[in-house]
Amino acid sequence: MNDVDIKIENIVASATLGKSIDLTKVSKALKNVDFNREQFPGLVYKLKNPKTAALIFGSGKLVCTGAKSIEDSKRAIKITVDKMRTMDPEIPEDFEIKIQNIVASANLGKPLNLEAVALGLENTEYEPEQFPGLVYRLDDPKVVLLLFGSGKVVCTGAKSAEDAKLGVERTKARLAELDLI
Repeated sequence: MNDVDIKIENIVASATLGKSIDLTKVSKALKNVDFNREQFPGLVYKLKNPKTAALIFGSGKLVCTGAKSIEDSKRAIKITVDKMRTMDPEIPEDFEIKIQNIVASANLGKPLNLEAVALGLENTEYEPEQFPGLVYRLDDPKVVLLLFGSGKVVCTGAKSAEDAKLGVERTKARLAELDLI
């Protein structure tokens, strides 16, 4: 089976600092912050490099979104925590960063007849009146693929770039096996 090129579109990572955070204090210490308790329970800190957004919660949990690589995701969290540490030196040096979700896109190179795919492929949902893509759930790797008639694919739910790539490759192989591509 020929190799499929995937492009990472977004990575969501989280970290738990193990102590509560004074969001009012943090909002005054950082630039490029959106903080409005009535609208959202945390504050949003926008980084320019890497271009990401960090959601910081009073519980000490952080969620970083928008990175295009795992390295950038981890770097954005470390930069954010280092800046927070300037106003709260008790923020621990060591904390675990977890990759929660990787969203990637790919092109299968051929158009798909989604009605035929829905009939031939197991674990699918296809309701064209609701959404123009077909939802295909894989168990190994545990990812969800959105297949479009153009042959474009979006993979979500992956915990690694390898899982996203494997999900797309296995889907392409399965479609070829069923003569649907």
